[in-house]
Amino acid sequence: MARRILLLGPPGAGKGTQATLIASALHVPHISTGAMLRAAVAAGTRLGKQAESVMASGELVSDELVVAIVDERLSQDDARCGYLLDGFPRNVAQAEALNDSVVDAIGTVVLLNVDTEEVIVRMMRRAEEEGRSDDNEEAIRRRLEVYSGETTPLVTFYDSAVLEVDGMGSVEAIFSRIMIALAKS
Repeated sequence: MARRILLLGPPGAGKGTQATLIASALHVPHISTGAMLRAAVAAGTRLGKQAESVMASGELVSDELVVAIVDERLSQDDARCGYLLDGFPRNVAQAEALNDSVVDAIGTVVLLNVDTEEVIVRMMRRAEEEGRSDDNEEAIRRRLEVYSGETTPLVTFYDSAVLEVDGMGSVEAIFSRIMIALAKS
């Protein structure tokens, strides 16, 4: 049975770290729109140039561009037996567009709950370690506002598919909680 999982949580919740572990454990591709967009920015592609200024301000790249990127990626052979989406959909409009293009697009939503102040600490640490220009404190706070306003309604949209998981603690403890929740779903 194909596992089609959405990993949801605020910026800095550790989605990328957990997605890598989950995808490896379940033998499905980890599809990260954030990573795809950052690669496009680094490569200086047309999409990357469009996305760069938007990302630096803490805003989200347009639904149209992101939906097109994800739709193309989900059509690849390795995603036919399941996938783990990280960073998409971020709002109800994107979720509806995904449902329109992919039958049974999402079966399970893992929602990582993390304290806001912990998120800010994590992202500021990451900004220093990785030199990410999109992780200054002003942009972080703006991204959290955008998340709250646009992404949180996805919990209602996906309703009974949502598994809430405590995203506080060590990487290993969080991963263990996620895998237990997935096994029960």
